[in-house]
Parts: sequence; C-alpha cells; structure tokens
Amino acid sequence: MSTRFTTWLSMLFIAILFCALVLLNNQLLSAYRVDLTENKVYSLSQGSEQILTEIDEPLNLYFFFSDKAAKNMTTLRNYAARVQSLLEEYAERSNGKIKLHILDPEPFSEKEDKADQFGLTAANIGTAGEAVYLGLGATNALDDQQVIAFFDPQQERFLEYEISKLIYQLVNPKQVKVTLLTDLPVGGGQNPMTGEFEQPWTFYTQLQQLYVVDKIASDATELPKGTDVLIVAHPKNLSEELLFSIDQYVMQGGRALIFVDPHNESDQMSMLTGAGMGANSSNLARLFDAWGVDFDPQYVLLDAYAGLDVRTQTGDVARHFGFVGLSPNELNATDVTTSNLDLINGASFGIFKKSPRSGLRWNDLIHSTENSDLIDSAQYAQTREPLALSQAYKSDNKQYVLATRLTGNVKSAFEQPPEGIQSETFEQKTKDMNVILVGDTDLLSDRFWVQQSSFFGQTITTPFANNGDFVTNAVENLAGSNALISIRSRGTFARPFDKVEQLKLVAEQKFREQEKILQQQLDETESQLSQLQEQQGEGGALVISSQQQQAIDDFMEQKIQIRKSLREVRHQLDKDIENLGNLIKFVNIVVAPLLLVLLLMGARRLLRSRYNPNKAFSVAKEGQA
Repeated sequence: MSTRFTTWLSMLFIAILFCALVLLNNQLLSAYRVDLTENKVYSLSQGSEQILTEIDEPLNLYFFFSDKAAKNMTTLRNYAARVQSLLEEYAERSNGKIKLHILDPEPFSEKEDKADQFGLTAANIGTAGEAVYLGLGATNALDDQQVIAFFDPQQERFLEYEISKLIYQLVNPKQVKVTLLTDLPVGGGQNPMTGEFEQPWTFYTQLQQLYVVDKIASDATELPKGTDVLIVAHPKNLSEELLFSIDQYVMQGGRALIFVDPHNESDQMSMLTGAGMGANSSNLARLFDAWGVDFDPQYVLLDAYAGLDVRTQTGDVARHFGFVGLSPNELNATDVTTSNLDLINGASFGIFKKSPRSGLRWNDLIHSTENSDLIDSAQYAQTREPLALSQAYKSDNKQYVLATRLTGNVKSAFEQPPEGIQSETFEQKTKDMNVILVGDTDLLSDRFWVQQSSFFGQTITTPFANNGDFVTNAVENLAGSNALISIRSRGTFARPFDKVEQLKLVAEQKFREQEKILQQQLDETESQLSQLQEQQGEGGALVISSQQQQAIDDFMEQKIQIRKSLREVRHQLDKDIENLGNLIKFVNIVVAPLLLVLLLMGARRLLRSRYNPNKAFSVAKEGQA
C-alpha cells in the first residue's frame, strides 16, 4: 500500500515539477533560443539584426491572417505560423522598438476595415470562396506606412528579406535619388532616322514613377550630389573627370548598375553618322581593369537554345541566335533581383570574365545556356540574316556570364586625382563595393520587352518580358543599406516528402502512358471518320455499315474503359499517399513512444540487475557465514 502511495506521490511531484519548469522557461528563458533547423530558418541573419539596431522610433507591425477562414487549409496555416514566428523573433530582438499585433480580419469587422486601409490583398481561396488575408501592414511614429500585400509561400526563401526591407523603409523613409548617365534617347523625342516623335522608354518612365531620377549625358564632368543609385547605360567616350567621379562614387560606398554592350542595336546616332565598326559598342575599360573584370566588346554571344524567333526580310520566321530570351534556368534564383523573373530578352550580349587578379566576390545573376558561342562583333554587325548567323555558330558547350554582382574590397582606378580636378576627398580603396554589371543595353529598349498600343489617344504598354522588373528590382536592392543587401535567400521550413514525390512520379508516368494510348486511338478514329466523310457523295447522306457502326461502338466502349482506368490511376495515387501518411502517423504516435517506453523499462531493469541492494546484502551475509 505504501509502495502505491509512493508511486502516486512521485507522479504528482513530477507533474508539479514539469509545470514549474515550463513556467520558469516562459518567464525567464524566453529570450534564449536555439535554432536547430538545417538552414536556420527561425533565426535572423546578421544584416537583419543590424537593421533592428538602427531603429530610433517605435514601429507597429500588424500581421493579418484569416485564421478562421483558413481552418481547413493546412499548408497555408503552417506557412502563416512560420511568418508569425519570424515576426515574433523581430519583435523579440528589437528591444521593445517593435510592437507586433496579430489580427484575424473576419468579414465585416473592424479588423477587416483596417486591412483594407493598408491596402492588403485578400485571396479568394477559402472552401466557400471567402477572402483569406495573409499580409503585413506597418507604421512608424510619423504614420508612414509600408505593406506586404500577401505573403506568397512560393517566395519563402525571401521572407526575411521582405520583412527587413519593410522595416528599413520605415526607418529611412526618404525618397531614393537615381542618377541615369546615358546618351541613349531614353527620354523620347524626335527620331533622327525617321523624323517621327517617340515616347520615352518604358523603363525610364517606371523609374520616374518610383524614384527621383536625374538624367545626365556623357559630357557631364561629375555626378550630382546625393545620388543613391547610379545607372550607367551604354557609356562611350567619357571624360577623365567623369570617370574619376564615377570611381570615387564607388570608392565612397555608392551603388551602381552598369549596362555595357559590344553592339547596341538601338544606337541610332551611330547608324546615322555611319561610324566605323565598334562605334556603337560601349565599355568602362579603365574601371573594369581596376575591378578585375574582363569585358571584350569585340565578341558577341550567340545562343542556339535561347535564340528568339524573328521575321526575316522574306517574311519567314527564323531563330536569331543573337536575339536571346533568358528563362528562369538562366537566371539566379537565389538573388532577389532575378528570383521572381520569368523572361529577360536582349540582343548581342557581351560576356564578363573574372580576372585572376580580381579580389572581388562575384555573384552571377544571368548566364547563357550551354549551347553558346562567341562571334566577332564586326562580323555580327555585317550579318543581317539569322540563317547566316546559325551557319557561323559552333557550340562551345559552356555557359557565359551575362550579368553579375560585384562586392567586396577593391582599389581605386586612379592613384591620385587627375590634374586640374579639385577633390575634397580622395578614397584609394573601399571595403563595401556593390556594383551590378550587365552585358547588354538593348534589353532597356521597348521593342524587346513591351508592346505598345493606342487606346483613345493614350499609349498603353503591355510587357511580354521582365526587363523592366529586373531594372527596378536591381535599383530597389542597391538603394538599401549594406545590411539589407547582405541578406541572402534562406531555406524553407517545409521539408520534402521524397517517398510521396516518388509515388506521384510513378503514378504520373502511368497516367501519361494511358493518356498516350487514348490519344492514339482518338487519332485513328478521327482518321476513320474522315475517310467515311470522303466517301459521302455531294448532297448525299452519310451511310455507315453495320460493321463500321459496330467498330465505332466498340471504340466508344474502349474509350470509356480507358477513362475509367485513368480515374483509377489517380485514385490509387491518392490511396497510396493516404496509406503512407497513416503509416507515418502510426509510427510517430504509437510505435515511437512505445519503443521509447520499452527502452526506458529495459534500461531500468538493467540498472536494477547490476545493483540490487537486497542481493548485495545477502551476498555479504553469506560471506560472513
């Protein structure tokens, strides 16, 4: 009786001790966390923590998630929990500067009105078509607002970057100033070739809508003061003073987006003046040499796989190996500037190579396919027919870098300021260089990525490629702080079920085989029916023999059976996945705890058998006897 009482008392003591330890952990140890995930998805990177230290005023974050409306959406609820956990980590690390509000915007509630005030997007993905919110609104002490309209689970790897960018923009609400250095007719005006008036280039219009843009030409001697991001497009014959100004801008931590080109298809002035070969190429050789970048404007990229179809002079359609469309396979999926893009079109790309003496870190953003070759730019300029380019093409079976990001330590291209230039400060090196290089300028022109149409006197532009998105993404990223730019893509918290994916692939293969058989039989039947129609006389009725009617009936019956088998394949797939899920649940809920209990019982028996006080006492007593 006393033994049973002792057992119950021990269990009660363990329960009280457990509750006390949980309470102690929540009250005293909540600030201490250990992230044991492989990619540290629940921890903040160093860049995010640095942004949090720069907060000088209280911020309010309002996380909106339709918890009740998404009751049966397991995947979305798991991702919402992931977002909320990360937001709580931001609030915990901010030393009280961030106050997090968790809101469930139910229909016709004040919380839903608040979500609408922030302009959040509601997705109609509920079981009954109800609106589901999963977004973030934020304000600072001056009532400036920033929002993430909807957290897309497909963009999970950039979740931390998007939240840190929102906080950074609230802490630094001033408008970004962009300086565009170019002689290209991006502002529109009269075309010297045709005499017609042209609209401003779409990418330039988009920049003006988002930022304060100051456009200067190559005859300038210095960059405007207060430039946050410098865009250099097709630089040619820049003066020593302007080169020095660009160099010092980079040495002082300025960010630049530079477009160079071995052959610009849109350089109208070079075509008009009839300048020699190479006159419509661009380069920044002096700066590139100092940065350890090899860019030879004498070579143009040909890509057989990424080539675009164009209409020839004879009216036919042919693939142009010099006009390329770069898909997600050729874009860096881990860099925020190119991760969400589907297509970038360009022409006559030049390539970048890293010099052995370069000490910079290269993060390639765009590359060619392995079906690529290089051709002399002069030969390319003289070859107008796509067929002639394809005949000159010989694959190198290698990828070429078409756009890259340079970061790290670098020395100035100037040992001292040029003679006659008064400079208040002269920086000989920098540790914070951040420059993006692109080997094409044609991707900026409208004809490669937008289609224009007139609608009641207004010009409507419809993009068919993401060239403009690439430019705005790059500018937005470069306009951030070093801490924000340093935040790279993170891993995902959802781990793949390899066995489930394998089952899907097997079932999908069966489905495709059955589908192929059905399609072949459909084609054969259509061929038989067309032959019967040909046998029909003009104005006569179509007569089908009993044998032909029986064949058609047999096929229709077979068609029904094959469709039934297709449904069975899909059903079997779902059944196999369900059985696998039940097995995993059974192992986790029943087998694993049972094995743990048996293991503990075995360990207890082993310890008691090794040291038994009663047995030890009896052995000692026998020894005395």
